Amino acid sequence: MMAEGGGPESGGAADTDSEPVAAQMPTPSTDSQKQSIGSLLKTTLRKGDEWYLIDSRWFKQWKKYVGFDSWDMYNVGERSLYPGPIDNSGLFSDQETQTLKEHLIDELDYVLVPTEAWHKLVSWYGCLNSQRPIVRKVVEHGMFVKNCKVEVYLLELSLCENDNMNNVVTRHFSKADTIDTIEKEMRTLFNIPSEKETRLWNKYMSNTYEQLNKPDSTVQDAGLFQGQVLVIEWKNEDGTWPRQASHPKSSTTPSRNFTTSPKLSSNTAASISSTVTNGDSSCSPGYTLNNSTSSGNRLGGYSSYSSSYNYRESQSQPGLCGLSNLGNTCFMNSALQCLSNASSLTEYFLNDQYEAEINRENPLGMRGEIAEAYADLVKQMWLSHSSYVAPRTFKTQVGRFAPQFSGYQQQDSQELLAFLLDGLHEDLNRVKKKPYLALRDAEGRPDEIVAKEAWTNHRLRNDSVIVDIFHGLFKSTLVCPECSKVSVTFDPFCYLTLPLPMKKDRTMEVFLVRSDPQSRPTQYRVVVPKLGTVADLCSALSKLCGFPPENMVVADVYNHRFHKIYKRDDGLNQIMEKDDIFVYEVQEEDSERMSLPVYFRQRHSKHAGSSTSTMLFGQPLLITVPKHHLMADTLYDKVIERIGRYVKHSQSPNSESRASASATSASCSHTTDCSSSSSFNASLGGCCSPLSDGASCSASSSNGSNHSGNCNETNGLYDGEEEAMDHQVSPEPENGHSEEDEDTYDLEIGCKGDKLCSTPSKLFTFSIVNSYGTANISPLPCDGNVLQLNPHSTVAIDWDTESKKLCYDEQEAEAYEKHESMLQPQKKKATVALKECIELFTTMETLGEHDPWYCPTCKKHQQATKKFDLWSLPRILVVHLKRFSYNRCWRDKLDTVVDFPIRDLNMSEFVCDPKASPYIYDLIAVSNHYGGMGGGHYTAYGKNKLDGKWYYFDDSSVSSASEDQIVTKAAYVLFYQRRDEDTPSKPQPSASLGGAPEGPDDHMDTN
Repeated sequence: MMAEGGGPESGGAADTDSEPVAAQMPTPSTDSQKQSIGSLLKTTLRKGDEWYLIDSRWFKQWKKYVGFDSWDMYNVGERSLYPGPIDNSGLFSDQETQTLKEHLIDELDYVLVPTEAWHKLVSWYGCLNSQRPIVRKVVEHGMFVKNCKVEVYLLELSLCENDNMNNVVTRHFSKADTIDTIEKEMRTLFNIPSEKETRLWNKYMSNTYEQLNKPDSTVQDAGLFQGQVLVIEWKNEDGTWPRQASHPKSSTTPSRNFTTSPKLSSNTAASISSTVTNGDSSCSPGYTLNNSTSSGNRLGGYSSYSSSYNYRESQSQPGLCGLSNLGNTCFMNSALQCLSNASSLTEYFLNDQYEAEINRENPLGMRGEIAEAYADLVKQMWLSHSSYVAPRTFKTQVGRFAPQFSGYQQQDSQELLAFLLDGLHEDLNRVKKKPYLALRDAEGRPDEIVAKEAWTNHRLRNDSVIVDIFHGLFKSTLVCPECSKVSVTFDPFCYLTLPLPMKKDRTMEVFLVRSDPQSRPTQYRVVVPKLGTVADLCSALSKLCGFPPENMVVADVYNHRFHKIYKRDDGLNQIMEKDDIFVYEVQEEDSERMSLPVYFRQRHSKHAGSSTSTMLFGQPLLITVPKHHLMADTLYDKVIERIGRYVKHSQSPNSESRASASATSASCSHTTDCSSSSSFNASLGGCCSPLSDGASCSASSSNGSNHSGNCNETNGLYDGEEEAMDHQVSPEPENGHSEEDEDTYDLEIGCKGDKLCSTPSKLFTFSIVNSYGTANISPLPCDGNVLQLNPHSTVAIDWDTESKKLCYDEQEAEAYEKHESMLQPQKKKATVALKECIELFTTMETLGEHDPWYCPTCKKHQQATKKFDLWSLPRILVVHLKRFSYNRCWRDKLDTVVDFPIRDLNMSEFVCDPKASPYIYDLIAVSNHYGGMGGGHYTAYGKNKLDGKWYYFDDSSVSSASEDQIVTKAAYVLFYQRRDEDTPSKPQPSASLGGAPEGPDDHMDTN
């Protein structure tokens, strides 16, 4: 599904009804649901259609319940898997405003469903109380090839009145919304009378405005961007406009933007530019869409390519040009910024040398179109003085020839870079007809001769500026283990992919919940095998706490419930760093005993005299109970005993005045060493980062609601506290009972009508619920007063507000202890030197059984030893740090900090050619990746050739950077430029970039 990324905004549309939607239609069979929704998910995106976001966690639960995936057909239709009402609370950073978290990823965090699918799911399951649907429009992107995508993140605009610009109100709009829509919203917002005539202005700086005078233009057509300030003015009584006197030029030439870049402007004077969108009618008449003279040329703008790219003009320095995110295209922007700062390649394109070398006949090339698209983009970035451009044409061309990059899913910057370098090479290959050359083994000949032969043969077939600048030569040595046959070959390379030393262990932080009711949960830090299982985690914890591992159950607690209870053979790779893991001490399950999940819920009346709803709170429990002959009173007593540390059992809530009872309750709570850390609180109410050692831990507020938290997806941590699932609401039961009948529905657990909690001494009632705790399934099945539970049963204990307030000590319930393993200083994450990675790359290894080598002497495949060496290196050395590892049982990103030098990287010691000249390199660019597998965010650092300073490129934003910021665990692809012996200490400026272009005949030195 194609979706666009960006910043956060309110989850629902402005006019969406906020009342809860309850399930109304009879629910069809699981198979019918699967077929119906499965068919609707294949709906084609059409411009203007509306699609809905659903939290992936809920949707995965629904898929399990209906058996949507053929490989996950276990327990289809089981009541314990019933997903309950649609719950999107995990997508919000603020539950009240329902603001979306930043950097949510399609399929990983949410799924998109068409309108019909949404209405069906709501009619079958309902949705949570007070949650507005998250509805988004399908918008059209692209120039020649139109692509539709769901605009998940709306554009935030700042709105104000001309006579009161300090009163700024933010609102969110779709890129498909019109200027007229915005003007109407502003008229309503600022209570402008309907008879008053208004005008809309785009404000860039204190003295720089543009009139938005085309009501039918869309936000995208008008080139509005995130945070743009729009000003509305009323017409004066005398028929003049307030802005008429101060901005005569603006009113006479309304179609031009008077803009300056807020960050990169070198002076305060406003410069004039044109916003051109694919040649549509929003251009002013004086601007043309070809290479002929236009009014833009008089202003020094690079208008020849204005038909291909949107841009904002400024007096910024060449090369300091951001690239707009077109929807999860940060990977592409990062790679392009790195390549842009490879000055020898950039000068080649700026000087139009490519035009004479385009090879349109090469069957392996792309008819020169990739080269031309890249050239256009480079010229925009270096000659247009733009603060940012939108690389739509380039992306379209790449998508035509490499379909994997055509959509709007997050991709890999190194994979795009590999495609681009190869595509540019073939488009610019000077060899028109490639000769056939037979490969020849070394056969004992000297390395020098074999290497020169290999390089010559390579150049006979591959001769381009990419080969001149980026290609080097490997030496590959294979030795047969049986006959000792040695095979030596020399192969060209375009980039080095270096392995990272992989840690065999990982550190995990978990909470141990003892069965002793008076013991607080204790936080431990354990070291476990990275490729280990849950059983290994239990064993490691057992050594610290002394409890046998077989008496432990490991669970992921999320929003007051068990998101997953792990089996002992589950891999630890399923547990992410941000997960809140609780280990419960239980008695080992057998034919007589089972572990029963117990959730805490609070009843709330929606309105006076109406039905009630329930909300989860607190930390769930796992209690060992008998499988057979469990009496209702026994279960109540077991729960009361288990929660006795933080529940004070009063005789009757009504026996004393509220003030007295509250005082008694307050006196029961006592000061704790660590009343509630963010990490512990996270499991009770959302996700947040563990407090650092020594940080003070504060208790949550007495009313049970915690402050909302924000998710910062770039580093995988969560800030603040969030009680997301306090807004979970159980719907009316499916068997037709209304929740007004709750006394009979929830409490009537004795078959003869005896109500367990009908007496004042009972603090709570019981319900059988689904595994999410959001839907009641049935009363407790019983035989006489014996409860009939199965291994999939989950029980909720429901409190009324008064009982919870009087008897539940929230501060003590959230209190925990820290084991000494948490207090010990954590080992600093190991830093690996870049040279260690190179040494690992050149280390001899034995081929795997699935990757054997055919020995020409033995005439069979052998697990030979293999060794790579570097024979010669290119002018620009691209180093790819292999952070992402894949195999059949493990997908991971290695966040090891690789310490790489900014300057003076001496590669000579790794070059095995004894006659090679020194290889000394200086860093010129870095592609960064933040986040984990399957998503994250890409940025880049680049060293500008003109001023020799470092800059940080984050999509359309460009900012100054210092050298000490560059080496981080996010570094993914490194670009090094070889230092020539005759390179002057300070480069002399050339016509294009500031340095003399290197000669095209500077080929690889293989001697």
